[in-house]
Amino acid sequence: MTRERPVGPAPVERSVDAERERSISPDRVIPQATVTRLATYLRVLGILADDGVLIVSSEELANAAGVGSAKLRKDLSFLGPNGVRGVGYDVMRLRAKIESALGLDRGHKVVLVGVGNLGQALARYGGFGRRGFSMVGLFDRNPARVGLDIDGLQVQHVDALESACRDLEATIGVIATPDDAAQAIASAFVAGGVQCILSFSPIALDVPDRVEVRRVDLAVEMQVLSFNSSRNEAAQARPALETSPRLETSPRLGRSRGPRVAQSSSSTGSTTISSSSLRNGSVIAP
Repeated sequence: MTRERPVGPAPVERSVDAERERSISPDRVIPQATVTRLATYLRVLGILADDGVLIVSSEELANAAGVGSAKLRKDLSFLGPNGVRGVGYDVMRLRAKIESALGLDRGHKVVLVGVGNLGQALARYGGFGRRGFSMVGLFDRNPARVGLDIDGLQVQHVDALESACRDLEATIGVIATPDDAAQAIASAFVAGGVQCILSFSPIALDVPDRVEVRRVDLAVEMQVLSFNSSRNEAAQARPALETSPRLETSPRLGRSRGPRVAQSSSSTGSTTISSSSLRNGSVIAP
């Protein structure tokens, strides 16, 4: 009796899983900057997958992510072998490998505290679910908000936060409260077993070393944008100044010199910012 050959994607999935296990070691250290860019690549790959794209070249993926193709290839090398020379990357396979490297394949349960304007916007954002994050709990102290139904979740009083985190098996806690409440909320998260905290408060949180904290200070991000904008304007004005026909004669040097313009040396690189990097700065929005 001859066996029927299996059909469908099952053999491919098994080979992908085996390759993933071989190529991604938990002991392999991936730089933080690379982790941030991997998240950007994952977002782009998700868009490509939604559009039905099966194969993408390194140049196309790099351009869409706003990085150089050499940097992209170096980032992806941390995940093991990827792509075929002259063909490109399998969108779904690369997407699965990045999700595994970022720990998204196991899923995350998110609890949010502070259901004001920002908190409600985060709670209603549909993109979290598509990226492996499930909103499982909403909490607030304001009696006017407790009991509200937001996309199927009822807002609970913050006094129940610690026990609810344990019951819900929450893995990520989001703080969208006023600054004076941030530390108390963080402590409740820790007591409830939450290992990762995303805070929209600029306050430095006192938590154990085992707890990972990311702070998103919107004012700081806008200040960075302001700095980058001013640098762009200075860079655009510089050629006009350098080619200006108006020259000032220096009697001491005996030669003409143009107006002095503060410039940063490209060799030091401390303040030089390219226009390509400005278009893709830190990603803080979901």
